[in-house]
Amino acid sequence: MTENHARVAIVDDDPAIVTALSRALRMENYNIDTYSDGTSALRAFQQASPDAIVLDLQLPDLDGLEICRRIRRAGDDVAVLMLTARDAVNDRVEGLDAGADDYLVKPFDLAELLARLRALLRRQAPRDSEAGILRFNDLTLNQSTREVFRGDRAITLTRIEFDLLELFMAHPRQVLTRDQILDLVWGYQFDSTTNSLAVYIGYLRRKLEEAGEERILQTVRGVGYSLRTS
Repeated sequence: MTENHARVAIVDDDPAIVTALSRALRMENYNIDTYSDGTSALRAFQQASPDAIVLDLQLPDLDGLEICRRIRRAGDDVAVLMLTARDAVNDRVEGLDAGADDYLVKPFDLAELLARLRALLRRQAPRDSEAGILRFNDLTLNQSTREVFRGDRAITLTRIEFDLLELFMAHPRQVLTRDQILDLVWGYQFDSTTNSLAVYIGYLRRKLEEAGEERILQTVRGVGYSLRTS
């Protein structure tokens, strides 16, 4: 699956936004499906999952958080870009907890939305079946199957959490700056005033240390993060 000709579902009850998004995405050669409510969208996704979903947080029946939760409970790993009019940190964290891969606050720039969508679809592209296995201490990451183990314990990660860990494991003991991480994982620069990277790092740490293991994802104060022992 490549970015162009990928199928993108727009779930939003604002006709103006749907029209603008549909026009912009079609100009980029995406195939578009649109839904004005969550119930019809979920019903369609059960029949055939799209490659990516642009999902509004506030809908007339089910809100975007509930839709995202149901998609993830069904085992669907489709890329989800959530749109929200709320910019509070707690609201963004709630969206990430529900399973969204990324979020964009309204009003948004269409060019930024397209960049974020391209980044999500690049991460979703199938990997070479011969991709290798990365190891650091007791941590193992299989790039082909996207499985992660700490010792014998399997760790389930979201797409972004996996991509973050893969980046760190490909550069063990190196200090990666915040800008480097955002550019290499998201493919564009986040607004420097947001703390979404710190949120993802926190999620990843909790999963890596869930059974009381030693912390190996270290904060280098004032610089960035590094995969290394204390």
